[in-house]
Amino acid sequence: MNAPAEKIQISRRAVLKGGALTVCFALAGGPTGVSAQGVTGAPRRLDAKEVDAFLAVNGDGTVTVYCGKVDLGQGLRIAIPQIAAEELGIGIDKIKYVEGDTALTPNQGRTSGSTGIQRGGMQIRQAAATARKAIIDLAAQRLNLKPEDLICIDGEVRPKAGGAGIRFASLLGGRQFDLKLDPNAPLKDPASYTIVGKSLPRPDVAAKSLGTAIYVHDLTLPGMQHARVIRPPAIGATLVSVDEDSVKSLPGVKVVRINNFLAVVADDEWTAVRAARGLRAQWSESSGLPAQDKLVETLRTDPGITDQALVTKGTAVSPQPQNAMTLAASYFWPMQSHASLGPSCAVADVRADEATVWTASQGMHDNRTTFARFLGLPEDKVRLIYLEGSGCYGMNGHEDAAADAAILSRAVGRPIRVQWSRADEHGWDPKGPPQLLDVTGAVDADGRILDWRTEMWIPQSTKGLLNIPLLGPQAAGLDNIVGLNPGLISQNGDPPYAADRIQVIVHWLKEAPLRPAPLRSPGKPANCFAVESFTDELAAAVRIDPIEFRLRGLKNPRGIELIKRVATMMKWQTRPSPGANANAAVARGRGMSYVHYKHSETFVAMGMEVAVERASGRIKVERVFCAHDCGQIINPDGVRAQIEGGILQTISRVLLEEVKFDRSHVTSLDWSSYPILRFSDVPELEIDLVDRPNEPPLGAGEATCAAVGAALANAVYDAAGVRLRTVPFTPERVKTALNGKAS
Repeated sequence: MNAPAEKIQISRRAVLKGGALTVCFALAGGPTGVSAQGVTGAPRRLDAKEVDAFLAVNGDGTVTVYCGKVDLGQGLRIAIPQIAAEELGIGIDKIKYVEGDTALTPNQGRTSGSTGIQRGGMQIRQAAATARKAIIDLAAQRLNLKPEDLICIDGEVRPKAGGAGIRFASLLGGRQFDLKLDPNAPLKDPASYTIVGKSLPRPDVAAKSLGTAIYVHDLTLPGMQHARVIRPPAIGATLVSVDEDSVKSLPGVKVVRINNFLAVVADDEWTAVRAARGLRAQWSESSGLPAQDKLVETLRTDPGITDQALVTKGTAVSPQPQNAMTLAASYFWPMQSHASLGPSCAVADVRADEATVWTASQGMHDNRTTFARFLGLPEDKVRLIYLEGSGCYGMNGHEDAAADAAILSRAVGRPIRVQWSRADEHGWDPKGPPQLLDVTGAVDADGRILDWRTEMWIPQSTKGLLNIPLLGPQAAGLDNIVGLNPGLISQNGDPPYAADRIQVIVHWLKEAPLRPAPLRSPGKPANCFAVESFTDELAAAVRIDPIEFRLRGLKNPRGIELIKRVATMMKWQTRPSPGANANAAVARGRGMSYVHYKHSETFVAMGMEVAVERASGRIKVERVFCAHDCGQIINPDGVRAQIEGGILQTISRVLLEEVKFDRSHVTSLDWSSYPILRFSDVPELEIDLVDRPNEPPLGAGEATCAAVGAALANAVYDAAGVRLRTVPFTPERVKTALNGKAS
């Protein structure tokens, strides 16, 4: 396996090499036959408390950065090298980058929660600062100068007063640092930055634009076979019998059955597809799903497990002023798929005493523990290597496909590639769970919030550690749980505005109707949709302009600045909602929302201009304005791309996306039954980035998603005078609202 593994590595480098950065996805080594070695020839150190886990100074003057976080399209492959190069004092062209390989990179946790930069990148920044101090100390001894008289520039340590320098490679090339990360190692002054804060190009864009990028779907190994897994016709059904003779006419097909796990393996993919379609199997019946048209009632009447007070602030004013107004509203966010454009895929090579799995998963190190458990192997004999997939932002079918491949590779003794179908992806990927929120509140005539109460109905499985069963191991009767942080789905259920009393209560439900998983910005799009929509409802009730209402109650200066920036961008005219043209055939309006993500991270203010066609019920988002403050910005173009992507994906979720199901299974199995936003519906986007170089960098992508739903709903109300409180805002729901019925 040594030579083929090397060929895979070189071919990827040939495709993706270029510009300022070399990206290495699958370095030769690990359980496939070549040891994963460090610069000295010894096994790499992977302890995240050590500098050597993150950095290696090579003899050719380059520095290799090892990152446990993975680039799902959010631009880490350029942003993290920018951080390391800046802090070390070396050119970006001298950085090599390795990501997401459990044999080569330290465990920095899952790539989730917008933590790639704010946690993963900051670990590497501190490692680089520790390394820079050590390199300067070595040079001081060599030059007989004081460390404070030296500076790192362009991969050299030079005297500040001038004179010849010493290259990093001459000081340390090929040797390890043997240092712990020093949390007190001094960081560079942002005023001196020459790399961080610049819009350097991503190294993967050219290949992706030309169609030459290599994804996990493209990976081949010598002797590799192709497989398809046959899922039951109903969720919870068990396998009764299999007629293997039904596919005997197809050459070389092997049927694999392990308890309720059923698959076919063939030498080529098309034969595997035909075998999966032709294999006759009998399954038991199952109809345990709730009725979709009664889902809200089902959630509300579920006896649940427990109630929990998440937020309790202040006390109720009694009696309330005579001019106080009390409102109540219910908001619902449905189950949604990740809807990755490409179905999930993985390749596994499992042998008697070791295993290697190539996957697009966001949780390489966590999944190594899971895979070792169900394969019955020591954890250090299981290696997961990240290869980019079609994107997920949470947990789609990547882990499941990888588990399928691992089970089948062990069963047949060959490397196995598993490719899901579109129906597999839509039908069986874990879903963003449903969320039901009741909000009640009281406000006086001056816009002071007197009372606020949010009640949530959300699955217990989204509390704390989200234990998601993997389909293949579960069906095969193997240990199958993936421990995954759901991103605290209950956050941002309380308003960021001053109120005399605020309460947030969650009713934890026993289970979700379908297998749940975190979906981009877990929980917050629904919670902020309810909170910011209700904020607008309070403002409308007392006839106060929505922006003025928010500014009266907001104390955070960074939030106030963003709201004012959005108002300027939109040329906002102060008036209450709705506008004057609510009865027009095509009604146009504006709306806005604001979020301080998790009340501790990124600040976002968002405005929208929409058109509502009264006859068809169609909503057209025409323009989106976003003011965004994520602290220090590493790569402005990268942040802008994340914001744009988050806005468009969430507009799609708000207008179009809802998982459909009957009592047995998911029925929205294609792009017709589960539509997503099309290019023709992309609005104009105007982004205003607030860079704060002296503040810690925060996650850029997730916070944007949280602000979309309410901005859109509030714009619809301003345009047409109707409140939409159930996602998605389909034309049918819009027409129902316009006709005066519940929305």
